[in-house]
Amino acid sequence: MKYEQIPNSLFIKNRKKFMDRMQPKSIAVFNSNDIYPIGADSVLPFEQHRDIFYLSGADQEETILVLFPDAINKKHREILFVRETNEHIAIWEGEKLTKEKATEVSGIETICWLQDFDKIFFDLMTEAETIYFNTNEHYRQAVETQTREDRFIEKCKREYPAHKVAKSNPILQEIRGIKEPEEIDIMQTACNITEKGFRRLLGFVKPGVMEYEIEAELLHEFVRNKSKGFAYPPIIASGNNANVLHYLENNKPCNAGDLILMDTAAEYANYSSDLTRTIPVSGTFTKRQKEVYNAVLRVKDEATKMLVPGTLWAEYHKECGKLMTSELLGLGLLDKADVQNENPEWPAYKKYFMHGTSHHIGLNTHDYGALKTPMKANMVFTVEPGIYIPAEKMGIRLEDDVVIQEKGEPFNLMANIPIKADEIEELMNK
Repeated sequence: MKYEQIPNSLFIKNRKKFMDRMQPKSIAVFNSNDIYPIGADSVLPFEQHRDIFYLSGADQEETILVLFPDAINKKHREILFVRETNEHIAIWEGEKLTKEKATEVSGIETICWLQDFDKIFFDLMTEAETIYFNTNEHYRQAVETQTREDRFIEKCKREYPAHKVAKSNPILQEIRGIKEPEEIDIMQTACNITEKGFRRLLGFVKPGVMEYEIEAELLHEFVRNKSKGFAYPPIIASGNNANVLHYLENNKPCNAGDLILMDTAAEYANYSSDLTRTIPVSGTFTKRQKEVYNAVLRVKDEATKMLVPGTLWAEYHKECGKLMTSELLGLGLLDKADVQNENPEWPAYKKYFMHGTSHHIGLNTHDYGALKTPMKANMVFTVEPGIYIPAEKMGIRLEDDVVIQEKGEPFNLMANIPIKADEIEELMNK
């Protein structure tokens, strides 16, 4: 891995939080992601399942974590199964986790080879009454592919039909949403790498540059700073392309006078950052562009102040809608009649700002985290309002990642990344 090894104290804490919430005489199992084929002998780059990484730090395929707090044998209360390595594998595929290295990474003393899983698991299941299955219940999930977890669940239901079943996901939603100090430090590193990429662009962008050239500049800067690359597919949207919320082609020229909306950020150690900035291709905003830009910035700044312990996510978004409505009235994009006659299910402001303002961020860009209960300290959220005006060939979004504090306003992990219009212009015209 490119990143510096994470202290295993983080994963020890994470496992304890999970196990403290398990039912008596219960066992929980977490599987790595598959390696996905794309044809012939080619595969997609491996991405570890974020749950097993969160609980073990093991960043390797074909790995299984078993947690059984009430196991009779103390050695069986935490077990990590890894693929057995040998000299042949080391030559062809590179270094894999040895038992000693797996303990060093995870803090788990009992490391077994994957080939022994079925035998050991059968023995443990004779003691357990309940098994926790790890299903994907994220509110935005739309996965059709059968995963390694799915196959494991099917097998368990066939082979152990008398066991009670529980869900890991509610526990993970609760504990993964509140970040440990070590996690916030890792996310700060991801944001710092993102900052380096963005500053690189400010001296690079000019009329005629291609969107994919901007993407290449970012990737260069991210990888040279120990990131695998983008935390999510990069959006480099110039001109009217910015009005396509998930524009991914990145294949058009950036024309003089246009704006470029760039929703791009680096990952680090499997943790995401999530940045959006909108800059002028020619290095200077027009009067109208700056009016709209500053309106978006004011909404972002005011919305950020509302991210405090006790805030309800749904109510927060309603308040953000009110902020945006006021700005759109000021810009002449809405009038009082639009607001008075609006459909409560689709308020008037949604014509120009149709997405949410914030989401959890962490090991996933749209991370796990409670959404129906009050916000808590050390939750990390994006703040990303936007105004999209196809008639003016303009789309502006601004986004930072912030950490909720016990008291006061959130801490902005991206505070050092330029955002004010005047500063953007100054840096672009150096």
